[in-house]
Amino acid sequence: MFVKHRWSVLFLLGVIVRRPLLKLPLLLLALTALPSWAIDHDKQEIVIGTTVGDFADMVTESVQPYLEQLGYKVKLVEFTDYVIPNMALAEGAIDVNCFQHKPYLESFSQDRGLELSAITQVPTGPMGLYAGKQDALAKVKKGMRVAIPSDPTNQARALILLEDVGWLTLNPNVDPLRASEFDVQENPHGIKLVSLEAAQLPRSRQDVDFAVINGNYAASSGIAFSDGLFLEPSYDFINWVAVRSADKDRPFVQDVMDAYNSDDFKDYAVKRFEGYKYPESWEHH
Repeated sequence: MFVKHRWSVLFLLGVIVRRPLLKLPLLLLALTALPSWAIDHDKQEIVIGTTVGDFADMVTESVQPYLEQLGYKVKLVEFTDYVIPNMALAEGAIDVNCFQHKPYLESFSQDRGLELSAITQVPTGPMGLYAGKQDALAKVKKGMRVAIPSDPTNQARALILLEDVGWLTLNPNVDPLRASEFDVQENPHGIKLVSLEAAQLPRSRQDVDFAVINGNYAASSGIAFSDGLFLEPSYDFINWVAVRSADKDRPFVQDVMDAYNSDDFKDYAVKRFEGYKYPESWEHH
């Protein structure tokens, strides 16, 4: 059955994550009822996948209306992890995704043998160091617990942030974009790093001294960037919209790029997402 259909098992699992009460018999019924499906070359419908929160809001509040004015039907699929959106894109279950920075996209695609391409930057909430049991950087103490993302690329990003704060030093012989907790060379405060799924970091703050939280999850949890004790300064981790490499020259992809770079979207994003990093191409907007 799975040979006939272009639906991803992982994509279906993403739906299960969002609907945890779905019973097994109903799931089996849904699986047997799926039609044979192939990409519509006329492209009347564009399916966009994002993580929950700000990137989904960008679609429903601005990108979707823009594309619908051009005559497309737009469907949004929201995910709660960083793996399924790329697998769903690669297998054709969605046409576009928006949730990741370029180092993650390139690393994930290389490791999984996927042909995905970044097409345009999007406004991105900066990763930041936020208070947990301690509410100031000066309250650093021996043996404190700091929560960081568990996925490799964002963990490296968090370690770079902690190095920028001055709390640890990474091995200079290691590519910082691929660094892990095992590459910490100096840890004068004896920090205990607690690796958690990125979506769990906002809720972890009551259990740790500090937490390094991705911008989208801070925003979706109602945490203001102004509450950050330290925000990453680099543009290396601004997020991108991605498509299958085979589709990158198709007209619908250009329309998606235009939607994310229209004057209306820029005006909307600057007002709606204050404190975000905006695409470098917008610097004169």
